[in-house]
Amino acid sequence: MTFAAGDFRGPPSHPSGAPRDNGQNAIGSCPSVKRIKDEMNPRIIFRSIAIIEAVTWLGLIVGMIFKYGPADEEIGVTIFGPIHGVAFIIYVIAVVALFRRFRWGVWTTALALVAAVPPFCTVIFDAWAERTGRLDTAPAEQVPAG
Repeated sequence: MTFAAGDFRGPPSHPSGAPRDNGQNAIGSCPSVKRIKDEMNPRIIFRSIAIIEAVTWLGLIVGMIFKYGPADEEIGVTIFGPIHGVAFIIYVIAVVALFRRFRWGVWTTALALVAAVPPFCTVIFDAWAERTGRLDTAPAEQVPAG
């Protein structure tokens, strides 16, 4: 089978001879890809970022214990300092990016941002937000155009 130059859509039909399904590519209609798309919603992504931020806090605390304790070893802070810094920035960006998606008010957004400062509070905020329905990912009502 040959294709014209610049034809990146692939063959016009499935190898079995069945026509394409309304312009979707084979990957988009794959059941496992659909399952991954369904599982990767903003709530799960936010929770993952909150947990990563908390775990890197733990690593940084352990590193500080080794640095300022009797061992006087800076390797823990050298490793976990930058990792936690990146996790902190990603968490803050996620809060700012998702406050509209979750329809948070000013106080909820401020609480989410403040939760990034004390150790492990991002996980506490996530649990509270889930319990109080602030991580509801139901789409906003669509207003018909016209």
